Amino acid sequence: MPTELVEVQQVLDHAPDKVWEVLGDPGLYPRFVREIASAERVGGPARPGRGPVYRVRFSPRRGDPVADQVEVLVSRPAEHLVLVGPNWAGGHIAIRLEPAARERTHVEVVVSLPEDLTAGTTLTAAWLRKRIRKALGRVDHHLSGRAITVSPARLDQAARGQSTLTVARTLARAGVLTPGRPDRVARQLSALARWGATLVGGYRAAAARVPDAVAIIDERGKLTFGEIDHRTTRLANALAEHGVRGGRRVAVMCRNHAGLVEVTIACGKLGADVLLLNTGLSADQVADLVEAHRPIALLADDEFAPLFHNLPATLPWISTWSAGPGELTVDALIGAAPATQVRPPDRPGKIIVLTSGTTGTPKGARRRNPPGLGSAAAVLSRIPLRAGERMLVSAPVFHTWGLAGVQLAMPLHASVVLHRRFDAEATLAAISELSCTVLFAVPVMLQRIMALPERVRARYDTTSLRVVASSGSALPGPLVTAFMDAYGDILYNLYGSTEVSWASIADPADLRAAPTTAGRCPVGTRVGILDAAGEPVAPGAVGRICVGNDMLFEGYTNGTHNEMHDDMMVTGDRGYLDADSRLFISGRDDDMIVSGGENVFPRPVEELLLTMDGIADAAVVGVPDREYGQRFAAYVALEPGARLGATAVRDFVHDHLERFSVPRDVIFVPRVPRNATGKIMRRLLIEQD
Repeated sequence: MPTELVEVQQVLDHAPDKVWEVLGDPGLYPRFVREIASAERVGGPARPGRGPVYRVRFSPRRGDPVADQVEVLVSRPAEHLVLVGPNWAGGHIAIRLEPAARERTHVEVVVSLPEDLTAGTTLTAAWLRKRIRKALGRVDHHLSGRAITVSPARLDQAARGQSTLTVARTLARAGVLTPGRPDRVARQLSALARWGATLVGGYRAAAARVPDAVAIIDERGKLTFGEIDHRTTRLANALAEHGVRGGRRVAVMCRNHAGLVEVTIACGKLGADVLLLNTGLSADQVADLVEAHRPIALLADDEFAPLFHNLPATLPWISTWSAGPGELTVDALIGAAPATQVRPPDRPGKIIVLTSGTTGTPKGARRRNPPGLGSAAAVLSRIPLRAGERMLVSAPVFHTWGLAGVQLAMPLHASVVLHRRFDAEATLAAISELSCTVLFAVPVMLQRIMALPERVRARYDTTSLRVVASSGSALPGPLVTAFMDAYGDILYNLYGSTEVSWASIADPADLRAAPTTAGRCPVGTRVGILDAAGEPVAPGAVGRICVGNDMLFEGYTNGTHNEMHDDMMVTGDRGYLDADSRLFISGRDDDMIVSGGENVFPRPVEELLLTMDGIADAAVVGVPDREYGQRFAAYVALEPGARLGATAVRDFVHDHLERFSVPRDVIFVPRVPRNATGKIMRRLLIEQD
């Protein structure tokens, strides 16, 4: 078969063994070669005389990714590497390294392309030479420690700043800015001007524009925007009689239902701050948080009453979801209170969201009120939500992601569907019965949907779904591919935190190309990969992830704040950018261990273990090691009826990852403890052990 040879020669100012650290590992190529979206090592021992096999996705000229496999045919460290692929017979990639003067390396790259691979495409020899030289240049910068970018959106002019025109276009495309009855448009704009782009302002504006549109559907029925505005005005007047006013705090502990939204709006009308308590807190944690935040009132679902025995007797408790008569309830307050309009407070109330508390007691984080519709435009620039959506928000609303779903629904005049408890089959049933177009979820919810038998999933018509938006914890690569294969390319993955709101969003094209990516920056957001001194790291290097946008939190309620570098906030995570400006998360700063002098993260090991037959869930933590300083311990929960030994687990990891990632200890546990958003509760893991 005729082939075309493309040859590039270049001298790098680094010794051959250093150059080999990058060029000898095809798994690193996506960090330096823009056209290679992902390269994952396939498990199992290499065949005699051959090297490992990699599952690769190519995206030439940012086209649709093409899946292939690449096998290491020849691997002589610091000298020679040859890669072949089963789908390009007669083709290969050969890399030779030869020492040059003064600790330099002469690099020769030869690509043999079969004619049938290049026929009718734009994959020309000249183009390929240019891309190889650019990739070698990135390798040179990486080895030299020279930074060439600080933002994955550097090449995207629209993402450098959030111009008024960009915001307007995004909002218009989403249907937020549309003509309407002049009187209603005037009242809508007046509500936003008086109340701002807060939860109160959003619902009041929607009530002025589309008062009869359905705002919330929960297990008790439907409420329109007009009804919510009327009810929350009465509730605000009633709460004022209980001492709620501007500058005071109200604690709220609810599952997902309309009461949680109404209480938050009512407190906002009074200018009071709302402390959203996680539904998974213990009685001691609730008592500690009440002691630290001194709320004037507690509004909570009845089911949490057993957690309140340590609270001050003087703290009034109002039921938001009552199971019996004779209690002080939100509905009773609304029924008895006057409908007198409430004047906007001098200072808008804040929403305080708790951190995940995976390693200790959660902290309260003061959320910034949006300065305008630009914050909604940022998310809408990457997730194509549209006006009039019917959004099933399964992610807990007390968490940043569920709250974001409710907040985004306001300018879109979307209907929000809420279930108090998540159930995988009930979620599919609701999508089918209500023709939901959007699902807001956390990864563990998607895992539970995919864990349903295929015959169960097939009972429900989910073709109405246009968007499934996931956030809150890591989205495993195998889950990404399996979910999109089952439900179509409708999955979006948002990476962010309570402190920085959002940082990046991966759309279906990103996830098809690189299933583990966190995506790219939305409009008006910058992400930097910085070192400990706040300086940008070299391309492809792992560093501290820092974020700049309009919604960085204002600080913790205990007076502390996250570290800042200029206008960018440190997230506490570490990661890197690939050659196509996609962000990848390596793990938490405090999860990284140093084993035998190597920096390794538990996240790749956890994701790998989840692909192993028989494993239902897994968590990996660092533990002290006398010889290597630290090592990994894996906590593994097996599927029902599965039989698996520690040796098999270690061998599986060794077939895919470097030796320092192999867990020395494998502990089998009944379950891996996770919080409501799916994050592993590591402190409970240790206690369980």
